[in-house]
Amino acid sequence: MRKSDREITDFQAVVRLLAQCDTIRLGLRGAEYPYVVPLSFGMEVQDGKIVLYFHGAGEGLKHDLIAADDRVCVEADVFRGYRGTGHSVTADYKSVIGFGTVERVDAFEERVKGLQLLLEHCDATEYSAEECALVPRTVIYKITLDRVTGKQRFAD
Repeated sequence: MRKSDREITDFQAVVRLLAQCDTIRLGLRGAEYPYVVPLSFGMEVQDGKIVLYFHGAGEGLKHDLIAADDRVCVEADVFRGYRGTGHSVTADYKSVIGFGTVERVDAFEERVKGLQLLLEHCDATEYSAEECALVPRTVIYKITLDRVTGKQRFAD
């Protein structure tokens, strides 16, 4: 990281920051260009790694690209506005970037778990994760982040 004074080095602080984010941006390797898609997500920490869950309809470019290459990049951020510096203006933000792999979740119990985490994170707990997991068209994916970094412009 070029500006190491802005790096968030504490793993739990990175986890807390990611929990504040309402959207992740999933970066995939496309045939001609990189492909980035915003997603709602659920999350937890397993064996010292951040694990993210998302869902989709099971068809389309995102699903084709995942089938071709399971390596992904994830970005999430909290933008808190702009601040004057005395001679210009700068963004007040916190962000997370992670690298890992994505896999389709087929086991019913883990589908329910992933959807429950997503519903909790999105504050949509009035819906049943079990009922959602039964929808045949719904595909659940799990991202395991092998590397993750956090960055912030200004401390809290």
